[in-house]
Amino acid sequence: MKKVLIANRGEIAVRIARACADYGVRSAAVYADADFDALHTRVADEALALEGQTPAETYLDIGKLLAAAARCGADAVHPGYGFLSESAAFARAVIGAGLTWIGPPPAAIEALGDKVQARRIALEVGAPLVAGTPAPVRDAQEVLAFAESHGLPIAIKAAFGGGGRGLKVAWRLDEVAELYESAVREAVTAFGRGECFVEQFLDRPRHVEAQIIADTHGRVVVLGTRDCSLQRRNQKLVEEAPAPFLSDAQRERIHQAARDVCARAGYVGAGTVEFLLSPSGTISFLEVNTRLQVEHPVTEETTGIDLVVEQLRIADGLPLSVAETPAPRCHAFEFRVNAEDPGRGFLPTPGPVRVFDAPSGPGVRVDTGVASGSSVPGRFDSLMAKLIVTGATRAQAIARARRALREFRIEGVASVLPFHRAVMEAPDFVSGDDFKVHTRWIETDFAPALAAAVRAEPVEDAALLRMAVEIDGRRVALGLPAALLRAQAFAAPAGAPQNAQGEAPGMEAADASAVAAPITGTLQAWSVADGGTVAQGDPVAVMEAMKMEIQVVAHRAGRLTQQVAGASQVTAGAPIARID
Repeated sequence: MKKVLIANRGEIAVRIARACADYGVRSAAVYADADFDALHTRVADEALALEGQTPAETYLDIGKLLAAAARCGADAVHPGYGFLSESAAFARAVIGAGLTWIGPPPAAIEALGDKVQARRIALEVGAPLVAGTPAPVRDAQEVLAFAESHGLPIAIKAAFGGGGRGLKVAWRLDEVAELYESAVREAVTAFGRGECFVEQFLDRPRHVEAQIIADTHGRVVVLGTRDCSLQRRNQKLVEEAPAPFLSDAQRERIHQAARDVCARAGYVGAGTVEFLLSPSGTISFLEVNTRLQVEHPVTEETTGIDLVVEQLRIADGLPLSVAETPAPRCHAFEFRVNAEDPGRGFLPTPGPVRVFDAPSGPGVRVDTGVASGSSVPGRFDSLMAKLIVTGATRAQAIARARRALREFRIEGVASVLPFHRAVMEAPDFVSGDDFKVHTRWIETDFAPALAAAVRAEPVEDAALLRMAVEIDGRRVALGLPAALLRAQAFAAPAGAPQNAQGEAPGMEAADASAVAAPITGTLQAWSVADGGTVAQGDPVAVMEAMKMEIQVVAHRAGRLTQQVAGASQVTAGAPIARID
């Protein structure tokens, strides 16, 4: 390989660009309009526009990505995680274009990326497994039938995807149909496909996974375990390696099952095999992520192996740099620093990052996709950065994490840092002789009340106005930020019209009848017809931001009048309806 096109954005694109530099190959970034000045476009050796705003128009558009590779002369493609990283169609398109695909073979992606087929392989090799549907379900009625047959709770999961997108857990029969439809919508938004399957959901389990790496010479090596139990809405927030409080037998069972599943599928590259571990000690195969994981740095720190460089080596046909599972050299935590407000139920908060002051010192690493002055767009994932902290022991890593989290300062957008600081004081998590955290711990056991953050400023219009200009006799495409060319007053000038209270128009006191948007995002759909009656607490609409769906509920009973059409972009706090 000579030049790698990074088919992704944000923190992982920065991470890959740096690994390319370490490995001695050039890198080319791509960007949507909202990312035209993002950090990953500056860290890579060059950056190319995808000319669009939504994921479907940019990072999910295979044609545009291949055209960008041809335009810059890239001979390899790294998909990162999310977007098209687990798309066999994309892998085949890259290979068909004569480029090197830095990932598993398309057949392995299909066999393991499709969670239904992955379950079949897990059964064949004897991996532990709970009951589930043998194929994707056709409709909500089929989901309901499974629930009635096997009991609740059940997990409705996107068959093609990962990272918690398109995953819903039903605890009551009357919510099954709604959650199925929501899972399908999220899966389509995040992965371009909406097929879902169903399986039994273990109550209060831990989430434990094994990192594997495999080369083209038939060698598959497990690089150890991670615990990823601290989640909200099935999105991981804190991960650590090695997974603590496992017996030797449990660890070996997980290692062996992970190795067997990947070997049977003919896997090549970096991948993760995930398991659930119940309070009774039952282990159940969950899924295989046929890509690099967000939490890969904790494995890098505990093993001393650069997983992205290892991916590049494998793609170049080189053998693995490690022959067997290495003994952990330290303990590591990763804290995902998302643009979300834990004081408002982890609502996404896109907006401008005024201050990004990261910690440093012994045992501290920060992988980031933003810097002071960056903007967090509302159309993409909420992850801004990752704080990785290591120590010789778990206790030392906890002490360093507390120090690093105290030092970390972000202003302009809300972040989950207050939650992380609280978690590192929670006995359930930091106890030296027990571990009471499970995948729903945040919803059921997390006690501290966190203050809501100041609402982020509205995200500026990210559209680029494009035109052709001539420079030195050559026709060149020019793109300028729309906001730069638009004369727009953000404050009422002296003498501007004011209302009876002396406020500028649009700054009136809040209307008690108004239904305010809880997030800045897209109003996906109305749950109540215009003019319909609602009770307090009824769902009235579904909004989407940063690839997550949020329900809007009625704050009082009455008759609802819609004020915003479906598919509209809305700013947090703006009225979308009124209830009289």
